[in-house]
Amino acid sequence: MQTPTALLQKYSVPGPRYTSYPTAPYFHTGFGEADWADALAVPAPDRGLSLYAHIPFCDSLCYYCGCNMVATRDYSKTQPYLVALEQEMARTAQLVDSKRVAHQLHWGGGTPTYLNPDDIRRLMAMMRKYFTLAPGAEVSCEVDPRELTFEHLAALREAGFNRLSFGVQDMDPDVQQAVNRIQSEFLIRQVIDWSRELGFSSINLDLIVGLPKQTVESFRRTLERVAVWSPDRLAVFSYAHVPWLKKHQNLINEADLPDSATRFGLQQAVNEMLGAAGYVNIGLDHFARPDDELVRAQQNKTLWRNFQGYTTHKDCDILAFGVSSISQTADVYMQNDKNLKRYQDRVAKTGLAVERGLKLARDDLIRRDAITRVMCDLELDYAAFGREWNIAFTDYFADALADLRPLADDGLVEVGPGRISVTPSGRLFLRNIGMCFDRYLKDAASDKPRYSRTA
Repeated sequence: MQTPTALLQKYSVPGPRYTSYPTAPYFHTGFGEADWADALAVPAPDRGLSLYAHIPFCDSLCYYCGCNMVATRDYSKTQPYLVALEQEMARTAQLVDSKRVAHQLHWGGGTPTYLNPDDIRRLMAMMRKYFTLAPGAEVSCEVDPRELTFEHLAALREAGFNRLSFGVQDMDPDVQQAVNRIQSEFLIRQVIDWSRELGFSSINLDLIVGLPKQTVESFRRTLERVAVWSPDRLAVFSYAHVPWLKKHQNLINEADLPDSATRFGLQQAVNEMLGAAGYVNIGLDHFARPDDELVRAQQNKTLWRNFQGYTTHKDCDILAFGVSSISQTADVYMQNDKNLKRYQDRVAKTGLAVERGLKLARDDLIRRDAITRVMCDLELDYAAFGREWNIAFTDYFADALADLRPLADDGLVEVGPGRISVTPSGRLFLRNIGMCFDRYLKDAASDKPRYSRTA
């Protein structure tokens, strides 16, 4: 058996996070607005909606960021963007059955709270104008504690938001300086206190492992502080260093990035300390309290993954608005134009900004379900899966089972005569396990890097 550090070195390879399958690099420009309109016209009485709005603007640039964002202090840029968002919502609403209701609504970025309180109310009013929110819907927003006022949070609460996700990342001053994101412990504590005072029902904190200057000792101090704040959920992402995709990541000194032994120590600290604080590791990078609906969904085998990470709402079509945003129906993905000006210009002309997409074949659906079940349930029953898809599992996935053997030899997964089970050690390598089922990776002819490293 190899050492944990050796395993990390062995399996730290470029690979998808599987918030979709097939993954976004395989969407194509042959998919256009007519295809998306056709997808939205398909009757789906048993599927709800999940609404997403992308706000790309940020006050400053965080060097690690992998999101589609625009760093600017010119607030006037938000006004034509909000106009475009409403035009896109209006056109999309014309194509969707008006009786369908939304069980989820989420704002991401960028920085949604870049919007001032009045524009927060304005944007939510737009979304409620064109779509119906179900009673008790999950309504969440990503929040940057910097530049945030009590009035921003009050506006979110007034608009109907009941969940918040704060970007903390790391509390060490040297790390913060290295990634150009300075935020004090007092600031984080204050915004959490404000949020609880205003009655938000769930608070998530985002952390990142693998940042420059990060050490196991310094990150343990961050985890100690976070545990005291007692959030409902934590997402502890692995830093994706992809400077060939995100040029600003070249501002990070690669010599300052943690080595394999340190990265493994960081992951160990996360699992140890959050476990001791009472959090359950859902899988990959998500932690929640034992009574959280994510934990219950995993226990009931109803957990799902989409572009927002782990979710309890499998049977929802995502209608995503804004630059670069990705929508999906049961068997279609669609992504908007990733350039801000082009997005606004295209919406002004037709009401939509479809840049590319993909209609899934039956094999795509089968493999997506297999990858999802492994990443959500941490196991896969051959017989049950075969009955659901009318396949002979071991024949259909002979390639995947063969690819899983080395991972089984390394203690990351158990491959038995009737089931695949992820081991506790294998949870860190869920992306690698999912890759064994990925036909697109096997067929890829290019050596061009498409993904961040898996660990």
